Amino acid sequence: MNDKNNDASPLALSATRWTPALRWLVLAAGTATLAGCAAFSWLPFVGGGTVEKPKPAELQPSPGLLGVRQAWTLRVGEVGFPMSVSVNGAVVTLGATDGTVSAIDSATGRELWRASARAPLAAGVGSDGRMAAVVTRANEVVAFADGKELWRQKLPALAYTAPLVAGGRVFVLAGDRSVTALDGQSGSRLWAQQRPGEALVLRQSGVILAVGDTLVVGQSGRLAGMSPANGSVRWEAPIATPRGINDVERLVDLVGRVSRVENSVCARAFQAAVGCVDATRGTTVWSQRSNGAEGVHGDATHVFGTESDGKVMAWRRDSGERAWSTDKLAWRGLSAPLLLGRSVVVGDSFGFVHMLSREDGSLLTRLATDGSPIAAAPVLAGNTLVVVTRNGNVYGFIPQ
Repeated sequence: MNDKNNDASPLALSATRWTPALRWLVLAAGTATLAGCAAFSWLPFVGGGTVEKPKPAELQPSPGLLGVRQAWTLRVGEVGFPMSVSVNGAVVTLGATDGTVSAIDSATGRELWRASARAPLAAGVGSDGRMAAVVTRANEVVAFADGKELWRQKLPALAYTAPLVAGGRVFVLAGDRSVTALDGQSGSRLWAQQRPGEALVLRQSGVILAVGDTLVVGQSGRLAGMSPANGSVRWEAPIATPRGINDVERLVDLVGRVSRVENSVCARAFQAAVGCVDATRGTTVWSQRSNGAEGVHGDATHVFGTESDGKVMAWRRDSGERAWSTDKLAWRGLSAPLLLGRSVVVGDSFGFVHMLSREDGSLLTRLATDGSPIAAAPVLAGNTLVVVTRNGNVYGFIPQ
């Protein structure tokens, strides 16, 4: 089973903690935008010294309890940015660091079209099946249709989250968590919503999706429901509250991917918590402490996530009660998970894709790619499991 994602529910428009994840932090240079931000160069501890890197868990032999075969592979280009794979039916749309944007038939691996943003990418790809949009490192939103550039529009701030294309508009969540709505035909700016700037933000995908006629975005440690017509805030629901004595410890930004089932939206607050919100009432249903940096996935009964130390976790969706956890993949640099049938799929930093039992986290089977890190959360397109590696290879796996 899969979440009902953004594409399945377009907007109905009426008119000092040391963790490996600190590589994603950037410093806002005194303004609410990130136009002048500078990346941190982190040492293991601010005061110097070294920390021995934890040893990744040894892999147990694959039991081969699921029959899965590699059906095709395709190279699109290296991926060195927080890339999201967009799924519309059997078509996946994705990008590469050099600005390449491709649409692929997931059943055959055939490339349907390929285009270039003519600049390195900072975020993408968002698509509604007709139009695709990315953000370049030059702060430009670039929109395509059938491989042809439609328009490009300059943003006032850097963005690391794939644009949301819905209801004939393109919505962009910037790194400073401002939101901009652009006209899908011309790229002209319709409105922008700015919130007070944070001292630190994440150089990582945030949260933006459609739930009925509400635009839901992650801002600091909260999910906010906004009017897609003008950006006015309808409700706010906290997943985590800032705590600590410095800006790093107080960082509770929400990260993608999210798990949406009807009006229930579950998300992760970076290194702080996992929680679920009722997007109809705008209320927090539950929140549980959780030390992770990647998003979550799930279905009507459970939510699944990966921790920074490599644990894979399952929570009951209705209450937040922990269902199970496993440390068999400790310190292997896990991706956000994908719930796929009776398995929970996670990629690691060594190019392996692990399919775990959704019942208890035990290993069902393991798939190999090119040995480079899995660059984006795995996705299901049609009947094909699609995986993208940092080296820029795309793999299609199907059940036997």
